[in-house]
Amino acid sequence: MLEQLRQVNGIDPNRDSAEFDLLFENAFDQWVASTASEKCTFFQILHHTCQRYLTDRKPEFINCQSKLMGGNSILHSAADSVTSAVQKASQALNERGERLGRAEEKTEDMKNSAQQFAETAHKLAMKHKC
Repeated sequence: MLEQLRQVNGIDPNRDSAEFDLLFENAFDQWVASTASEKCTFFQILHHTCQRYLTDRKPEFINCQSKLMGGNSILHSAADSVTSAVQKASQALNERGERLGRAEEKTEDMKNSAQQFAETAHKLAMKHKC
């Protein structure tokens, strides 16, 4: 449980290492992330989650790069990426709607021209039939 987490130890903040320790109320676990970058991402998300959801006793983060604990840069980057993608998709949908509107207008004009041509052809045929 997150409430049982007491300490997150990055082991060495000056070296890119994938190893870290987690100290819980009744347990001590040694962990190894896939990469040092993945460890940093995990620490940022864990720190943010603890700050947001733990009200009483928050775990101590030691031997961690201070820039990881200072903000939500990865979370903000992800949010910015999603926002950007949504804006691009919205713009693309608007542009598609405009193109469809123009195509609909052209189709209506072609329909009207075809009807006028058919009427003119019918009148001409009737005139030459007599």
